[in-house]
Amino acid sequence: MTAVLFTCAGLRVDIVAAFGEAGALTVAADVDPLAPALHVADRIALVPRSDDPGYVAALAALVREHDVRLVVPLSDVDTALLASEGDALTPALVLGPSAEVAATMTDKWLAHELFEERGIASPRSWLPADVPADARYPLLVKARRGFGSRDIYRAADATELAHHLAATPVDSFVQEQCQGEEFSIDVLCDFEGRCLNAIPRTMLHSKGGESIKGRSLKDWSLIEHGRNVAETIGIRGPANIQCFREPDGTLPVTDVNTRFGGGFPLPLAAGSRFPELALALARGERPEPSVGEFRDGVVMTRFYSDICLVEQPDGTFARLK
Repeated sequence: MTAVLFTCAGLRVDIVAAFGEAGALTVAADVDPLAPALHVADRIALVPRSDDPGYVAALAALVREHDVRLVVPLSDVDTALLASEGDALTPALVLGPSAEVAATMTDKWLAHELFEERGIASPRSWLPADVPADARYPLLVKARRGFGSRDIYRAADATELAHHLAATPVDSFVQEQCQGEEFSIDVLCDFEGRCLNAIPRTMLHSKGGESIKGRSLKDWSLIEHGRNVAETIGIRGPANIQCFREPDGTLPVTDVNTRFGGGFPLPLAAGSRFPELALALARGERPEPSVGEFRDGVVMTRFYSDICLVEQPDGTFARLK
């Protein structure tokens, strides 16, 4: 069995369980002993916080202990860190972007500049001091390093824009609000940057920036758009591309998250085979792209669930059976 280490496992029960069902030996790591994803893994590991100086060393010890071949970051928290420190986890491969791509995509303003530089449509955007008089309202004040739709404010006019820019507690930029329908495109690329599959989905309902309801959509313009964006940026591993279809037919990209998206269960159910493909990469194989091969019209509707635990004499927790 190929051992896979999941970092910042948190709530991502769906991903850890899917890799287990695909045949992986799953090792889940988190700082919180009550993180739900720990308790669906084959092995549980408690590690320091990702900002602790000993964090990477703790992961490297797990790689050695469990003969880990693939490391899968499940949160934005440590994706950039593991991109730059991945050599410390050898011989395991990190299923994630290069350090350069991770740093750029983490900063939404730098990501916008890269999109424009490489010919990828993106909404008009400016640093706060550079917003022109002809900017089309409503405008969005967005955190440069935000996630989960945090620290995003909508300004209907110049007065509201000035208010939000003065009040926001984080470094921000300004972006024109798109007018069309929003889509997410889940992609997986190999370590050469080839897109293995791209699966668009509608955003029927989201909460806190995470998809709650959606439908897989075999729209070839979106499929090719996702493939092109991923390969143009140089994505390695998974990414979630967020874009809009504007009234003029353009597909401006607003965000690229270099990890498995919150709506992971939908492309999985539609036939993405992302866990199987990732395991093949860990084994040194070179699977051929199957872009567009998935089931159209699969609908996901998510709900709260739970895992009940009991505390053991040594202070650890085990699932209640």
